[in-house]
Amino acid sequence: MNKSYINIANLAYLGDSVYELEVRKRLLTKEISKVNDLKNESLKYVSAVSQHRIINLLKDKNIFTDEELEFIKSARNYKPNSKPRYTDIKTYKMATALEALFGKLYLSGKFDRIDELMKGIFGEY
Repeated sequence: MNKSYINIANLAYLGDSVYELEVRKRLLTKEISKVNDLKNESLKYVSAVSQHRIINLLKDKNIFTDEELEFIKSARNYKPNSKPRYTDIKTYKMATALEALFGKLYLSGKFDRIDELMKGIFGEY
């Protein structure tokens, strides 16, 4: 893989799918049978507003490592090429930072760490 193409936007692109897959896996354990109900429940975790709330929740719980916090600060300062349609720029940047972190962890093979973060998000501690 050519590392020169892996910037914050690309990490967020990958991390968005990693994060959403992890959310969907956890929602299936809640025994919700209707797909529409699953979709509605997922919005509590996958929208930009939700991700902004979640990143603050994890900070408050001191779940992030110092390295992760530094990465989040760096990622939230990324200048996007487009403007968000459904939220303000601050919320969008924080959501992008969370997604980029998940992309970075995934590419680094840190699947246990992804699971730990998801446990924090779903209150499984």
